[in-house]
Amino acid sequence: MKGWLLRAEQWTRQFWFIPAVMTALALILAEVGISLEERYGVAKALSFAYSGGESGARSVLSAVGSSSIGVAGTVFSITIAALSYAAGNMGPRLLDNFTRDRGNQVVLGVFIATFTFSIYTLRSVTGSEETPFVPHYNVSVAMLLALACVAALVYYLAHVTSSINMTRVVNLLRDDLRRALDRATEQLDRSPGGSVRDVSPPPEEYWAQAEVFRAPDGGYLQLVDIEGLVARAEAHGVSVRLHVRAGDYVFPHSPVAQGVPDLPDGLNIMGALTLGKRRVAGQDLEYSVRQLSEVAARALSPGVNDPVTAMDVIDRFGDALCRLNDRRWPNGVYLRGHQVRLVMPATSFGGLLDAMFTMPRQYGKGSPAVTLRMLEVFQIVAECIDDPLRRQELLRHARLVLEDAQGATSNSQDLADLNERFGRVERTVQESGGPRDGAAGLP
Repeated sequence: MKGWLLRAEQWTRQFWFIPAVMTALALILAEVGISLEERYGVAKALSFAYSGGESGARSVLSAVGSSSIGVAGTVFSITIAALSYAAGNMGPRLLDNFTRDRGNQVVLGVFIATFTFSIYTLRSVTGSEETPFVPHYNVSVAMLLALACVAALVYYLAHVTSSINMTRVVNLLRDDLRRALDRATEQLDRSPGGSVRDVSPPPEEYWAQAEVFRAPDGGYLQLVDIEGLVARAEAHGVSVRLHVRAGDYVFPHSPVAQGVPDLPDGLNIMGALTLGKRRVAGQDLEYSVRQLSEVAARALSPGVNDPVTAMDVIDRFGDALCRLNDRRWPNGVYLRGHQVRLVMPATSFGGLLDAMFTMPRQYGKGSPAVTLRMLEVFQIVAECIDDPLRRQELLRHARLVLEDAQGATSNSQDLADLNERFGRVERTVQESGGPRDGAAGLP
């Protein structure tokens, strides 16, 4: 069921969805206006309605229809060309933001709906002597829609201008990352006796004789229906271990699951796994992380050489890490009736750091400004979090940054600054006290 919900969400987020809905509503509105006027005529109280004749109605409707579709085609085609050029520096996320932006979809819908309404109404205008008909209501609405097009155009130009901005793109990606972390983690209860203790997964020997399930097809794993799979495993009295998690590419005929004592047909492993052609946000935490990492990597490429943007990305990573102080990851073990029913790969704090900082470290090792900022962020994050294991992971990455930067930096002052910043990180980690209650061993 969750797979269908994911498909429905992706479908409704398509660039054409809202314009298509608005176009259908415009057709219905045009037909209703024509039918009402044919049946009841124009009420005297509606003196503000269009009162011209057949020739004027044709001219108005033709002008509104042709100008609306012409402006839409010109403006959007130029915008796509500009965005395609900007995406070379900002990454493909810029185009994705544009097509999924509800404001852009509504603006396109206003133009297309105006064109559709005008053309559909134009066909009903007749000037014969026997049965002349001028849809006064619809011509009045068409003029109002023309004004709406002008307002939409002004909004669109201001909106697109602000969207082709690196800081805005980085902030949008930061918001996506925050939402992904909230979905992937749980609030830690630090009250006395409120700490959560994860159940350890079964040892490897437990799965020695397990039946293996191989994927019949390939694609990116977009969603795992955890609740549904646990419920079916309980109903069949089996334990299931998944070898893949959301974001992994599942290869055809590769082993994706094991079952103890077996995998009955009714378990329907593939029914709980949603495969697709691309990675999507949701359960795939690394998708949001890597989009930000890609922005930093592009900014640090020789063709762009924009260390300020890379430093902005590093700051956003630090923001996300500090927010994890009171949150924990499930360890991927799910019970039902005191029995392990599902085991799946789990994210860890160290893995999250690898996804965040590996590419910026590798591409930015020759930029002292970037490496110094990474070490500064590590120190700030170490001060924000209180789990010693997580602090040790920060220190591990600080050592990697220092090692790479020392080999790529020749200036003695820059090297001294690097060592000084690393010393701060090291002292902050070493001076950390013991974990708070319930915080020991946070994944």
